[in-house]
Amino acid sequence: MLVFGPACGFILGSFCTKIYVDAVFIDTSKLDITPDDPRWIGAWWGGFLLCGALLFFSSLPMFGFPQSLPPRPEHAGESEQAMLPDRDYERPKPSNGVLRHALDAESSTTCFQQLRVIPKVTKHLLSNPVFTCIILAACMEIAVVAGFAAFLGKYLEQQFNLTTSSANQLLGMTAIPCACLGIFLGGLLVKKLSLSALGAIRMAMLVNLVSTACYVSFLFLGCDTGPVAGVTVPYGNNSTPTSSLDPYSPCNNNCECQTDSFTPVCGADGVTYLSACFAGCSSTNLSGCSCLSSVPAENATVVPGKCPSPGCEEAFLTFLCVMCVCSMIGAMAQTPSVIILIRTVSPELKSYALGVLFLLLRLLGFIPPPLIFGAGIDSTCLFWSTFCGEQGACALYDNVVYRYLYVSIAIALKSFAFILYTTTWQCLRKNYKRYIKNHEGGLSTSEFFASTLTLDNLGRDSVPQNQPYRTKFIYNLEDHEWCENMESVL
Repeated sequence: MLVFGPACGFILGSFCTKIYVDAVFIDTSKLDITPDDPRWIGAWWGGFLLCGALLFFSSLPMFGFPQSLPPRPEHAGESEQAMLPDRDYERPKPSNGVLRHALDAESSTTCFQQLRVIPKVTKHLLSNPVFTCIILAACMEIAVVAGFAAFLGKYLEQQFNLTTSSANQLLGMTAIPCACLGIFLGGLLVKKLSLSALGAIRMAMLVNLVSTACYVSFLFLGCDTGPVAGVTVPYGNNSTPTSSLDPYSPCNNNCECQTDSFTPVCGADGVTYLSACFAGCSSTNLSGCSCLSSVPAENATVVPGKCPSPGCEEAFLTFLCVMCVCSMIGAMAQTPSVIILIRTVSPELKSYALGVLFLLLRLLGFIPPPLIFGAGIDSTCLFWSTFCGEQGACALYDNVVYRYLYVSIAIALKSFAFILYTTTWQCLRKNYKRYIKNHEGGLSTSEFFASTLTLDNLGRDSVPQNQPYRTKFIYNLEDHEWCENMESVL
């Protein structure tokens, strides 16, 4: 359900960008630009107002919740028991050798004691290589989503000459619903195939490989920047060295052209110009452009927009189809990852383990990737706009370098996630019982009776020599380790 939010957000953003930013204060019928114009700025504030209002009103019913929820009735739903491990509905585990009710344990523990044990519990969880590798792999997977998806709309604009509203609308209607379907299919496969932790990690590895192959195909799906006068090709003279490229030319020196905005026009010579001014056009009907020296004077005209690249439309359709498949397959790894995460910790630490997961996802998965992707994209800029002598936004990118760098960062993150999945698989394959906390089978008869005999001796000063030492040892461990070891004894 969480993924439906971004899907609605992209569609809402597409609607907002079709409204002019100052539509509330001015008469938009007098504007001489449209949403297709690069100078158009949409009503970016509309989404914040609407989402803020929805958040506020949806929070009001939460004030109706009681301070503590009533205990779960003993006849738990059969559907819930079928979805969760068998041991989740057992009686509360003892944490210090004395069996107590869960509410009694909470009431006897002060807030300071609970806070003091957090570093120890965190160290205990992160010392488990399977737990740590799965969390880091999840961070790498979400980093691809946070970084790649954050600039995907901009990528579509630059690579395929789409408008902002069209790019957002396509993303909201195709890629994100496919991701929703992938999450659902991943959970369905885990349930129908009754995958163990080892089977779940194999599924995650396979899904990661296929989705990485889809990202590799993106390296070959895109459009070139094309010839841009004064930026990628010289004005009317192909023999001029590339190092002497300059948007200003003798044909437009008297025009006093400004670089504070990017309004590209396509000349009759098949070359894109930064604006009609840079093309040397002397009339408002975009004709009589003096910089189009390779065509007759009567045909020296330009039209708004970049010159189209051959084969660009076919590449875009292929990209959209592959993106849908990639989104669906990549999202299928989410459920197996959570299954492995849950099964590698004892039941008492499940909620805290999920808290650690979400904390690291925010710190490692959502914050650094957009910065890394953004810095990489800026490094591919060919022409920066200027405002009063200061550098502004990038007006033109090298599409080929942009595509290679943008996609390569995503491939590197996916590859690192695959290495972490492989490490997890190796740990589980070599020592399965050490990392999986008895969620997939019971104890043998000899283990059960040995554990029962040991529990019968609780409180006695001495333990017979012929009984296992592990049960005697656990009562000297810290609180956060008692729970896990006690479960293995039980």
